[in-house]
Amino acid sequence: MDFDRVLEKCGSFGRFQFVILILYGYTNILSSLHYFSQTLITFTPEHWCSHDDLHGLSADSIRSIYSNITQPSCTLLDGVINGTGIAAEEETCQDWIFERESGYESLTTELKWVCDKSHQPAVGQSFFFVGSVVGTITFGYLSDRIGRLPTMLMATLAGASGDFMTSFVHTLPWFAFSRFVSGLSTDTMYYLMYILVFEYLSPKRRTFGLNIILAFFYCFGLMTSPWVAIWIGNWRHYLWLASLPALGVLAYPLFICESAQWLLTKKKYDRAVKCLKWVAKFNGRQVEDSVFDEFVKHYREKMNEERKLNSNEDTFMGMFRTPRLRRFTLTLLLKSVIITLSYDVINRNMEGLGTSPFKLFSFTSINYLPAGCTILLLQNIIGRKGMACGALLVGGIITTVTGFLIAFMDPKENALLLAIMIGLGRYGSTVAYDAEIQYAAEIIPTSVRGSAVSNIHVIGLASSSLAFYVIYLAKFYKPLPSIFISCLMFFGAGLCLTLPETLHKKLPENLADGERFAMNEGCLYFPCFNKRRESLAPNCDNKSDA
Repeated sequence: MDFDRVLEKCGSFGRFQFVILILYGYTNILSSLHYFSQTLITFTPEHWCSHDDLHGLSADSIRSIYSNITQPSCTLLDGVINGTGIAAEEETCQDWIFERESGYESLTTELKWVCDKSHQPAVGQSFFFVGSVVGTITFGYLSDRIGRLPTMLMATLAGASGDFMTSFVHTLPWFAFSRFVSGLSTDTMYYLMYILVFEYLSPKRRTFGLNIILAFFYCFGLMTSPWVAIWIGNWRHYLWLASLPALGVLAYPLFICESAQWLLTKKKYDRAVKCLKWVAKFNGRQVEDSVFDEFVKHYREKMNEERKLNSNEDTFMGMFRTPRLRRFTLTLLLKSVIITLSYDVINRNMEGLGTSPFKLFSFTSINYLPAGCTILLLQNIIGRKGMACGALLVGGIITTVTGFLIAFMDPKENALLLAIMIGLGRYGSTVAYDAEIQYAAEIIPTSVRGSAVSNIHVIGLASSSLAFYVIYLAKFYKPLPSIFISCLMFFGAGLCLTLPETLHKKLPENLADGERFAMNEGCLYFPCFNKRRESLAPNCDNKSDA
């Protein structure tokens, strides 16, 4: 009587699961507002050095005046003669004229962080990712010590506090500090809620429940946030709106309970039974006490057997002690770097593409819906490995084509085509990113899932700090960032072939299970090409890798 069987009796897709999926959706909205607020508050519109002769002129007239000047954004005019600007010598620009998007006041326009101060938003961005690394490690550790639910609440509130603090800053040191605090919760609040929902859903419903909710709610948050920012008209007020809804997570403990699987790994059997009884009551199920007695007996005996075999408690570092689990862990770490860096570069590179970055960001965010549907329709057919490998392969091809189109086309004249290609690129990276989350969570044993997933995420988030340098490669050759990211995605697709398939299998609960997991599979095993159905029983085959 293991966890999956007891959960089936208590209800693995009932009212309780419906409620936690709705709360998971709310968390996705909070996550989208939080993660991309950095992009929306630092958009830098086209700008020119201010001069008395330019006041009252339209943007097109100013462009015409500056047409013969190499760096119009940072070159001070000495005057205007016959409609042509004359550059001043050895003088620096002190004020600027901004072509604001619908009057939106961003951080860069209000604080005038352009030209010789243009690096300052990037400094804040880097501290955001430093905070992400610290927060992911810290909250990942706490999730395996005090539980998924309380850690998720703390992470969400920490990130919201950082966003709220940012809305009051005027100097670079305070901006960097507030972005560091904001970064503490990046991805942590999302993946901890993901793990919580993952463990209470039927294996048959996980792909549908997790991915369709992610696609709809995350897409909703991304598509509406640029319009909300424009409607509010000020980056400070936007951060208030993006941070205050996080207080809603304080109501989560009224509807959901701690992860029962985590409680079992900590030998807190009474609390685990209490959680499962709550699930059964919520779902309107009647489960006899004898079922829970047999359930607890099963796990006590299992823990006693494992204690005899291994007296050490399972830890993330323990995943490096055995050869197969070590190979899986290193592959997941490297794959996280590739996918996260690719995702960030493709999603943040919205400026200079011939259209409003707000509109481009909003309209291309609709890709989350087809991306979620793609995972929903294909992942249970071609398997987790096939989905991860295929998404990276297709994403790499789309990104390569997009890069060359950008190189050889005028953005102003081909804005629609470029927007479509940017949308397709975001689609490919989104499928790869979302598929990777579930795949990693299924490969990693339950006993270390919280800390392991957090450490894998932290490596990926650390690589995100390189995204701005990758984008800067376009200064040397326009399609170079796309070519670089495409090569990474192709390499990542090959890495996926070395991982085991998890579809239709009993997932590992401890490190010993993880080492034995899928020992009879070859690199080219895909469920859609093999009619043999995997058993739900633990795979204890002692054969070596094919």
